[in-house]
Amino acid sequence: MFQYQKTRTYFAQIADGFEELTRKELEALGATQIKHAFRGLHFRADAAGLYRINYQSRLVSRVLAPLISFNCRDRSDLYQTAKTIDWSTLFTLRQTFGIFSNVSGNEKLRHSKFAALCVKDAIADRFREQSGERPNVDKTDPDVWIHLLVNKKRAVISLDTSGGSLHKRGYRKESVAAPMKETLAAAMVILSGWEGGQPLYDPMCGSGTLLCEAMMKAGRVPAGYLRANFGFRNLPDFDAELWRKVKRRADETIRPVAKGVVSGSDIANRAVTAARANCQLLPGGQNARIHRQDYAQIRALENTVILCNPPYGLRLKSDQDLGAFYKALGDFLKRRCKGSQAYLYFGNREMIKKIGLKPSWKKPLRNAGLDGRVVRYDLY
Repeated sequence: MFQYQKTRTYFAQIADGFEELTRKELEALGATQIKHAFRGLHFRADAAGLYRINYQSRLVSRVLAPLISFNCRDRSDLYQTAKTIDWSTLFTLRQTFGIFSNVSGNEKLRHSKFAALCVKDAIADRFREQSGERPNVDKTDPDVWIHLLVNKKRAVISLDTSGGSLHKRGYRKESVAAPMKETLAAAMVILSGWEGGQPLYDPMCGSGTLLCEAMMKAGRVPAGYLRANFGFRNLPDFDAELWRKVKRRADETIRPVAKGVVSGSDIANRAVTAARANCQLLPGGQNARIHRQDYAQIRALENTVILCNPPYGLRLKSDQDLGAFYKALGDFLKRRCKGSQAYLYFGNREMIKKIGLKPSWKKPLRNAGLDGRVVRYDLY
């Protein structure tokens, strides 16, 4: 029996700054005994709760099911313990596997790639001794992901029950430069408190990530609606009938979002094409209105929730004055968006000073390595 089967305790990987939002989300999805940890949250859940969290969470990156935890002084301890696991109960020779690892504070195991290689060898040798063959490794898109954590002289080997990062919703078939991560876009929608009761607009929509997450939130579309598979199907106690019930109940709550409630625009034709294509993959996505327009040409956005991920250097030409750009954006919000609330993501925090507006609040949220801020402006 694996460790998660004894304790029903799992680990949710999340981005920095997502802790409190994710705790509330996990509680709503049935998790209990939620505890903060480095880069994530430990929680307890029954099988239905595990399936529900993987299918419906908008903020969690992965959910790990601990298989075994043990004292780990060096490579020998790691290899020998990993080899004791009966891997054939988790996947077959016909399936590929991959390993991602995090190592810190261990004098004999200093490199994550080396530690991952030790576990890979143990898995291959275990299969070879049992059947005379070994499964293949796929480093980018395996059928099964295994996670290794080594912290000082303690190690945990887990199965990734998500089957890859949950931020990959499945709707981003088209993209543009420097897209916003889906989990960050979902966090912005949640922080705004928007539920679909008033218009929402993104004046620099790019490939439409914020618009898609808004459509999913208002339409109660599960975050994993378009995902083809989940790693929990490889657990030895996976209950297919229970999973069908959890999925059916979540899907029954999907509701249409009225036409024009979610809208956006972008100055680039390519971005508009991408945003339309991505939105249309979602239930009711054809009701999102997206068109080509420079935000400066918009006459007014009054009494609207404005969500936006403005360029922060990565998407602007080097000769453009970033400070002047943000000052012009601030003038637009102040003069043409009366009665609205704007939520902007600043990947470059220096630009908060340039926009010329007084923030109502600022929240730290990371995006692809950027220590950014989501800032709310109430526009009177």
